[in-house]
Amino acid sequence: MAAYDLAIRNGTVATASDVFKADIGIRDGKIAAIADVISDAAEEIDATGLLVLPGGIDSHVHIAQKQGEGIVMADDFASATASAAAGGNTMVMPFALQERGTSLRACVEEYRKLAEGNCVIDTAFHLIISDPTPEVLGQELPALLKDGYTSFKVFMTYDDLVLNDRQLLDVFDVARREGALVMVHAEGYDAIRYMTEKLERAGDTAPYYHAASRPELVEREAAHRAISHAELVDVPLMIVHVSGREAMEQIRWAQQRGLKVYGETCPQYISLTAEDLQAAQGGDAMSGAKYVCSPPPRDHESWDAIWEGIRTGVFQTFSSDHCPFRYDSTEGKLNPKGRTSFRWVPNGIPGVETRLPILFSEGVSKGRISLQRFVELSATNHARIYGLYPGKGAIAVGFDADIALWDPVRKETIRQEILHHGADYTPWEGFEVTGWPVMTIARGDVVARDGTVTGQPGRGQILERGLSEFARP
Repeated sequence: MAAYDLAIRNGTVATASDVFKADIGIRDGKIAAIADVISDAAEEIDATGLLVLPGGIDSHVHIAQKQGEGIVMADDFASATASAAAGGNTMVMPFALQERGTSLRACVEEYRKLAEGNCVIDTAFHLIISDPTPEVLGQELPALLKDGYTSFKVFMTYDDLVLNDRQLLDVFDVARREGALVMVHAEGYDAIRYMTEKLERAGDTAPYYHAASRPELVEREAAHRAISHAELVDVPLMIVHVSGREAMEQIRWAQQRGLKVYGETCPQYISLTAEDLQAAQGGDAMSGAKYVCSPPPRDHESWDAIWEGIRTGVFQTFSSDHCPFRYDSTEGKLNPKGRTSFRWVPNGIPGVETRLPILFSEGVSKGRISLQRFVELSATNHARIYGLYPGKGAIAVGFDADIALWDPVRKETIRQEILHHGADYTPWEGFEVTGWPVMTIARGDVVARDGTVTGQPGRGQILERGLSEFARP
């Protein structure tokens, strides 16, 4: 009987701290050995010329999440996790959304049923708190945190999600007491409403004006306010999907003052701009709806600011904020109300499969970041921050055998026809990258190979998470 189920041989292993040549032996879905030579395996994969990296963890995705009337998200758990696997990921973390007027526990249980038996790779849920009633804060939320849902997100905008300042403080207080990590969508609700109404009165209703309705200063103001509330309560925060310099500098200011404030950014903020929301000359004005997300993409100077934050450690994670809708659909971007004003265009873009190739190409291949920093941003920090480490996010003995093999010199052009998500387009159509995941191994199983998803829905597990050391006051 062979000592190992699988050996990955002759590859270059990279972790968040080291790069070295080694073989990896896998047994029972775990990394059992890392050595110069491993030969006693039932199956071997030759990784000559390839990088052997921890499988990506995307800690900010939206899957099968309830939307407004008549709007349907393009991905269920089967398609989203298959797409993630094809993109070099071995775990995703979506959000169980509390609808106002409903039980948080009931919403979580309903959402979990959508995932059970349908995931190709592992998943774990954050919570979204939209209705912080005394029962939710005093009973349901503490109980769910003890059940392994150890992080939650709050919104400072959107009609059906926004929390006012007092509600934010009350929720932060529970997080501090219970040891949960708070994620914040930082955009100013009233400022956005003011700008939206002003633009609509002027007749500026095309998708392009979505970006104008949410200028960078509304993100800056909200980030500063969230940080101030967190300082008052003494609770750590993760400011998610930061789009440019102004919010980035608020996070850096907090970090320089010794506050536990963390930052996340996304591919759209290093590769798209607000001009992408503008239809090409003579084109359909609605085509800009393909790029509507919040915060919106900014400009080339904002790309430079985000890279500055990545290089200097302001940002700890790089996520996709995958939030897919079909474009050519009355249930998606081109719904009847969406054609009347940008305010009704569903907010979000698909990106779980293209996150890592864009970061690798724009970061590692172009010399902006090291391979070790790529591993931090794509996997290790996600596991550490969200209570999955040890076990996930690294190549080490005893960890899950979650591994992605990368061809660092392979050139690809991103296009819809090669992707696996449920949306009918990609915002990065025609975007050229250098570096591509050629195989994804999740808990010892090959789940994607050369652009084909081989893992079956149902093999992925729904994981409970521990409290994070990053959430300690």
